[in-house]
Amino acid sequence: MDYVDEETSQRSHENIDVVYNVTEDTFGDIYAERQPVVLRGLELGPCMERWTVDYLAENGGEKEVKIHVSQTPQMDFINKNFMYRSDSSDLSTKSLPFCDLVKRASQDFQAEYFAEETEKYYLRALGDDPRKDKADIKTQFPALAEDITIPPFFSEEKFFSSVFRIASPGLQLWTHYDVSAVNIRGLVGDKSEVLDIDNVDEEKYPLFKKAERFEVFLEPGDVLFIPALWFHNVISLDFGVAVNVFWKHLDDQMYDNKDTYGNKDPLPAGRAFQIADRAIKALEELPEEYRDFYARRLINRIENKAVISDENLI
Repeated sequence: MDYVDEETSQRSHENIDVVYNVTEDTFGDIYAERQPVVLRGLELGPCMERWTVDYLAENGGEKEVKIHVSQTPQMDFINKNFMYRSDSSDLSTKSLPFCDLVKRASQDFQAEYFAEETEKYYLRALGDDPRKDKADIKTQFPALAEDITIPPFFSEEKFFSSVFRIASPGLQLWTHYDVSAVNIRGLVGDKSEVLDIDNVDEEKYPLFKKAERFEVFLEPGDVLFIPALWFHNVISLDFGVAVNVFWKHLDDQMYDNKDTYGNKDPLPAGRAFQIADRAIKALEELPEEYRDFYARRLINRIENKAVISDENLI
């Protein structure tokens, strides 16, 4: 694997640490800090040399894949500014074989397209039954899975999923967080309304400018460790190929066993949100001045009982 020179490295990694040749033992110290870190120099297997567009298309096969198709570079999950194409007998909604998707996603202009020739593609490979089966590259793309080595940083019982991703050049994913510990490898929950993090509407989102920003440009073969609950926004500057590996950070009973994406809130948090929704509905029965007074009391109680200190907030 080719490494960038020192000048490029300093420019590309302004405020995220880069750690070389991490082992299972040394990763424990990194994990305990709960800060994003670039891991470089790991042995990832022959995928680094083999995974060209032609190789992926040939070895990924003609499996039908469910994809996002966007006419704009910035995908908005809240307002759904994209089409979701899934395998179907209806030709108007039929998706693409994986081999065709890879070729399209690697190009800026399309000879054949769903909406327009400059449309963008995004694949987040799912299980055969997305409602029951977790994504696992070993199951969905076994031939390609043989090319990649996943470092054993967590025990096997903590494994949640391994998600194969493909993205068109210039595609930007919505800002979001994940509930499981995240390990992103390659070139490249829950959702935020802030899409373009470089051009934020400060009148609409006045607190965004107070957020501490971590920015990094990943080189091929870099592994970006993102702890659970950290909001992140990804732009694929080039044709993007990545495998995301999710591990469980909490005890098993904290997780919804129906969660196949790794982005459902822990069960106690989900119950808390449900209780909060009922509290808000109850407050709406009060006159405005009473509603304001008791809403502030409720917020104050939560802050006093549940929030330890600002330093523990992400």
